[in-house]
Amino acid sequence: MVAKQALDCNRPFTEDSLYNGELLCRQYRDGYRFSVDSILVAHFCRVSGPARVLDLGCGCGIIGLILARLHPEIELIGLEFQHDLAALAGDNIGKNGLKHRFHIIEGDVCHLKNFIDAESFDLVVCNPPYRKSGSGRINHADEAAIARHELKSNLNDMLSAAAFAVKNRRPVVLVYPAARFAHLAAELTEKRLVMKQLQPVYSYPESDRASLVLVEAVKNGGEGCRFLPPFYIYCGKNKRYSPEMEKLYA
Repeated sequence: MVAKQALDCNRPFTEDSLYNGELLCRQYRDGYRFSVDSILVAHFCRVSGPARVLDLGCGCGIIGLILARLHPEIELIGLEFQHDLAALAGDNIGKNGLKHRFHIIEGDVCHLKNFIDAESFDLVVCNPPYRKSGSGRINHADEAAIARHELKSNLNDMLSAAAFAVKNRRPVVLVYPAARFAHLAAELTEKRLVMKQLQPVYSYPESDRASLVLVEAVKNGGEGCRFLPPFYIYCGKNKRYSPEMEKLYA
């Protein structure tokens, strides 16, 4: 269903801003909070002209908010399983004046067919759960744990939903741990989502291995894949953003 619930004012939140205050985003202090991954994947999306975009597992709505700011002609749907996050995303949409073209559906990605029509989106973007359900100590009722661990949905579920929703020959864009790239590649191939553009993401130039990979895959795409130069989040171990990362916030 479309999320129309009010923000839970009993939970303390922060009101953060991007792009010199042009974009506002509320986040719960004690729950799931977006990271640089969402910033990276939003800017990795290639959108030209009017388009319908679906964000799977949208959380507070940050990816869609960025895409809406960058591409004023697009329309967006965000799907979020967790009630409080869905309400938070709806609140953020309203605060940024985007209710006319950005809507939230509160629902389970495993039952996407109940909410949208097949092949009805020009682009699907997602920041799926990274961690296996058995990794580390997990509070299964914790909002952040559900978002980051494969508790309620896994990569297979997310890519199955993406393949269902995206139009033929149109892209699916996601960010995923580089250490699990082989798993990602296998799952994409199974769903006939062909990788067309890849970019490894390193914490800093001295890193000996990538931490993330940004991927654009096309449904039933042909041969040919473009490998982009490495992207560095920080200039060095002092954790100062690289010029490339600063541009994403400018």
